Amino acid sequence: MYKGKNRYYKNSKISEARFRRLLRAFALDLTASDAARLTGISTRSVNTIYLKLRWRIAAFCEAQSPYSGEVELDESYFGPKRIRGKRGRGAGGKTILFGAFKRNGHVYTEIVPDAKKKTLLAVIRGRVDLGSVVNTDGWRAYDGLVDVGYEKHFRVHHGANEFASDNRHINGIESFWAFAKLRLSRFKGLPKHTFYLHLKETEFRFNHRRQDIYKQLLQLLRKHPIWVNLLPKTLNNYDFLNLATPIRPNKPEPNSPTAGGRGTELSVTSKVAGSQYP
Repeated sequence: MYKGKNRYYKNSKISEARFRRLLRAFALDLTASDAARLTGISTRSVNTIYLKLRWRIAAFCEAQSPYSGEVELDESYFGPKRIRGKRGRGAGGKTILFGAFKRNGHVYTEIVPDAKKKTLLAVIRGRVDLGSVVNTDGWRAYDGLVDVGYEKHFRVHHGANEFASDNRHINGIESFWAFAKLRLSRFKGLPKHTFYLHLKETEFRFNHRRQDIYKQLLQLLRKHPIWVNLLPKTLNNYDFLNLATPIRPNKPEPNSPTAGGRGTELSVTSKVAGSQYP
C-alpha cells in the first residue's frame, strides 16, 4: 500500500506520481477508460477523480467575474436536434445557456431557465461591471441594458444580416459556443446532473486554450487539492466551493451516519440542469 503524501489528492492511496499521470491524461482530454488503461487505476476510480476535478474547475470558473472592459453577451441553446413543428428560441426542450466574453480574455457561462429580459439582466448585473462596453445581438431581452446603467451598449442585428460593424460584433462569444458544441458532441449526450460540470470544464479549457492545461491544473490543485472523503452531490450556491480555503471533509458527529470514517458528503438543493445536444 502506498504511504506517501499526495499533495493534489488528499488522503488518497494513489501515489502522487501516478495521480500526476492521470491528471496529464485529463488535461489531454482522454476518456476515463483510456486514462485507466494508461495509469493502471480502475475506470471507476478514474471516473470519481474526473468528477472531483470538474467540481474543482467549476469552483474556479465561478470565481472569475465580474468582467469589465469590452464584453460580449449572448445566449445559446444546447439540446437535441430541432424537432419538426417546434420553432423559436429554446424549441424542442433545449437547455438555455447565457455567456459573457471579455475580449482578449475569458468567457463565463451560466445555465438559465429562459432567455427573458428579467432573467438575463439579473445575470448580467451580477457578472458584468457597469462601466463595461457591452456588445450584444438584437434580441429584445437586451433592450433594458441602458436603463440599468450600462451606458455603452452596441448591437448587431443578425436578423438584418448584420454580423459585424467595426468593433460592434459578438464573434468572440460565438466562437466559444462553436467550440463548446463541437467538444461536447463527442459525449453523445450527457445526463442533466453532469451537464453543468462538463460545461464548466469546457469553459476552463477554452479560457486556457493558449496555455498548458496540465500546468494550470497542477497550479490550481496545489492551492486547492481535492479530497478522497468529499464529493458534493449537487449544486445550489457556491459557498462550499469558495476557493479561499481548500475543500475539506467535515468531521462527522460521533453518532452521525458518516462517523465510521467514510467522510461527509455535502447535500444541497440542485441547481444543475442540462440536456442532450447534437
